[in-house]
Amino acid sequence: MPRELPMACSLDATGLEDRARELAELGSSSLTGHRRDGGAHRLRFRFSPETERRLRAAVAAEAECCPFLTLTVSRDDEALELRIEGPEEAQPAVDLLAAAFEVQATAS
Repeated sequence: MPRELPMACSLDATGLEDRARELAELGSSSLTGHRRDGGAHRLRFRFSPETERRLRAAVAAEAECCPFLTLTVSRDDEALELRIEGPEEAQPAVDLLAAAFEVQATAS
């Protein structure tokens, strides 16, 4: 019988703030598009090796703290695409994560 994954992020408040800042910075530097595809979000980023490294690191970090989400990175010659999806009951977390890339980073 498959093990059910908890529908909660394992980061504490400081970890959440740090992650949100990282995602916003990544989005503000290279996000070029965002569209919904059913319950999933598809975010498009300008391709560069540095952006790919940062995006894959963010996906790996999210997989650790929110294993109930499915994050997939694909690449073509011009862009990277991040697809974010999850079970229906996790839709608020899917929406929140996608929106985190579009929040402008604020100066500290």
